[in-house]
Amino acid sequence: MRALFCCAAVALSWLAAPSHAQNLILAISEGTSGGTDHARVIAKYQDLADVIGKSINQKVNVVFIREFASLEEGMKQRRFALAMARPSDFPARGMRDYGYKYVASASPDGQCLIVVPKDAPYKTLADVKGKRFVLPETAAYMAKFCTSALRDEGLDIAKENVQRVREQASIPFFLSNKFADVGGVASYSGVAKSLDKTGQRVLFTSVSQPYFPLIADRDFTAAQIDAMQKALRAMPDTEAGQSVLKNVGIKGFDTSTEKKLGGLLDWLGL
Repeated sequence: MRALFCCAAVALSWLAAPSHAQNLILAISEGTSGGTDHARVIAKYQDLADVIGKSINQKVNVVFIREFASLEEGMKQRRFALAMARPSDFPARGMRDYGYKYVASASPDGQCLIVVPKDAPYKTLADVKGKRFVLPETAAYMAKFCTSALRDEGLDIAKENVQRVREQASIPFFLSNKFADVGGVASYSGVAKSLDKTGQRVLFTSVSQPYFPLIADRDFTAAQIDAMQKALRAMPDTEAGQSVLKNVGIKGFDTSTEKKLGGLLDWLGL
C-alpha cells in the first residue's frame, strides 16, 4: 500500500511542480506501448534518473506520461525538467517549439525497414513499385518516417496501393497471408526482431534518425548538460551502468545526434 501511495504521489506531482523544483521531474513516454503502468515505469527508469541526478547533484524523479497530449502540454508548460520520449518527433518538438535543450538519444538509432516475404522475388525498391503496401496508419510516427525515407529514394507512397494497420504487429500477418506484398516497420520494434520467425526479410533499410531522445529544460546550464552527457556516455563502461541500460532496453546513449534531431521535423514534413 505504501509503495502504491508513493507512486501515485510522484505521478501527480508533475501537475504542479515547475521545472526548476528541487526534485526534478523526468517524464518518460514509451509511445503507444500498451500494458504498462506508473509503477513499472519507475522500476524501469528510476536507476537511469539516479545516474542523471548524480551527475548534476540533484534528485530526479520519474513520471510516466501515457498520453501524447499530456506530454505535449507538459513540455509547453515546462512541467518537466527532463523528458525522454518516443516517438522522436515529440522531443524534437520540445526543442523547436518549447525551448528544450538536447541531451542525448538512445543507441542504436531508429530506421524504417521495408520488409517482404522471404520467398518474394523483389531485390530493390524499384521492384516493389505498384505492389500492395501495408503500413501503420497515417498519423503514426513510423508511417511518416517510412514515407519520408521512401520519398528520398524516389518512391512516392501517396501514389501506391497502401493498406493501413493500427498495430505494426499486424504487418507480418498481412504479408504471410498474401494480403499485401511489402510492409514498413520500425527497426526497434518487436516485429523487426522477429522477422526470421514470421517469415519476412529486409528489402531496404532507411537512413537512421535519433531514437528515444532525452531533452532538458532551457534553465539547465551548458555545464549541467555536459555533466549529464558525460555520465550517460560512460554508462557502458561499468557493470552498474550496463545493468541500467539493459533494464531500459537500450545499448547506450549517443550525444552526437543534436543536428539530426533538430532537422527531424523538417524531414518528416511536420
